[in-house]
Amino acid sequence: MSKNTSDTIFPCPFSKGYGIPAQQAWLLLKVFLGYRLILAGLFVALYYSNTNSSLLGTYDSQLFIYSSQSYLILSLLSGLCIAWRLTSYTTQAQLLIFTDILILTLIMHASGGINSGMGTLLAVSIAAGGLLIGGRCAMFFAALASLSVLAEQVFADYTHSFDSNSYANAGMLGASFFTIALLSYILAKRSEQIFQLADQQQQTITKLEDLNKYIIQHLQSGIIITSKQQAIQMTNEAALRLANLSTLPTKLGDISAYLAEAFQLWLADPEQNLLLLQLANQSEIHCRFMPLPTGHEFFYMIILEDIALYNQQVQQSKLVSLGRLTASIAHEIRNPLGAISHAGQLLFENPALSVQDKRLTEIIQTHSVRVNHIIEDILQLSRRTDSRREKVYLQPWLDAYLRNFSLERAVNTDAFTFSYSTENLNAYIDPGHLRQIMDNLCRNALKYGKPETGGIMIRVFAQQQAPCIEVIDNGAGISREHQSQLFEPFFTTSSSGTGLGLYISRELAELNQAKLSYYLTDDNRSCFRLCLVNAEQTIIEL
Repeated sequence: MSKNTSDTIFPCPFSKGYGIPAQQAWLLLKVFLGYRLILAGLFVALYYSNTNSSLLGTYDSQLFIYSSQSYLILSLLSGLCIAWRLTSYTTQAQLLIFTDILILTLIMHASGGINSGMGTLLAVSIAAGGLLIGGRCAMFFAALASLSVLAEQVFADYTHSFDSNSYANAGMLGASFFTIALLSYILAKRSEQIFQLADQQQQTITKLEDLNKYIIQHLQSGIIITSKQQAIQMTNEAALRLANLSTLPTKLGDISAYLAEAFQLWLADPEQNLLLLQLANQSEIHCRFMPLPTGHEFFYMIILEDIALYNQQVQQSKLVSLGRLTASIAHEIRNPLGAISHAGQLLFENPALSVQDKRLTEIIQTHSVRVNHIIEDILQLSRRTDSRREKVYLQPWLDAYLRNFSLERAVNTDAFTFSYSTENLNAYIDPGHLRQIMDNLCRNALKYGKPETGGIMIRVFAQQQAPCIEVIDNGAGISREHQSQLFEPFFTTSSSGTGLGLYISRELAELNQAKLSYYLTDDNRSCFRLCLVNAEQTIIEL
């Protein structure tokens, strides 16, 4: 209904902004106005039809025709006001009921008073008042109509207009007005409750639909809804991302001909509902087919899952098992190692030792320290916590990281050069894990990358919407036969290394659904590339 309530005459519930919806209220008002136009038109038409049997205007024809014409003119003017919304809903509805009571009372008097039966038309106006406005207004209209009928009867009795008086009929008619007003008020309240309940249910359904759409669109798993003819009905953001598509395809074959063929085979044999799909961008996707019956049509759902999700779960399990085993072994080794190291120190302090024997004790100390470093790395694996990922703004994070790393390692900040793309890249990763990965990569670059010949480059860029970090040094590079073993545990080409740094880094990367890889640049420089999950692609993890 109209929100303009400044000209409200009576504090009726519907005029305060609650009740039936505005569109429905104006529709009811138009229906009542149509009834008025038909009634006024009938009054005028029957009067001019010269039918002697008509009771209309038998007492005062002039009063009847003037009232009927006024009734028709006011109804037409009200039609214009309602069509153009020149007045508020409440004002227009009240004016219609007021004019109904006044003019119908005059028409009743002109047609012979209460015995003419015209007073029953007021019952329609009272019922309309209860439905259109309701509340105390309905009872007020009933009281006003009763007083109008009674006043007409008193006037007719005072002027001796009619042969007999009908106070009893006037009283019963007034009582019927109050009854009708009460019933219409109850009906209006019930309608109001039904509308409110329907509105609440509609809002609940809308919220659930929005929630379902949000969940489907932001799942990690890709969802494709297709028909039997392979016409794609819907996909979510994850499906487009996994299939490396920017727009919604129309057919399954647009994603992969192999996927379309596997779908047809599944329709023929429902047991073959799993597929490992390799796309053109070299990514592997696990596909699962499911029927999706609805109320009217039958569709099919294809669930796409990145292999990285499985790797993350496997990696988590592997780290837990490996952590328990390595912690037990490390603790068992540390005890005798401590005894050996302590005995070597005591032996080194013996003044009777020859120079050759002291050299042997130095070897004992050096390798004890190396074994202790290996144990520390192994214990680091055993203490590995679950990934607690959050949104990381890469540029400011890396700026702060390089400053802290340079201070901790007493390295000149000129040893690193930072290159980043113009766009703001945000990654979804555990900041602690990212720091450990960068520590390993930067330490290796300082140790093996010949920083004295040039700065170590930290490059940040986007590759297929995924933020990537590259650490490029000036080293000679790793031979191809060693590249396949680079990320294996305890593999190292250095006599002082433990061979666990890169292994731990890749484990941490996979734990965060990231990918750590190695390659040689065009100018044969060593490059470690870490590709992360884009934080702007919001996902719901299950």
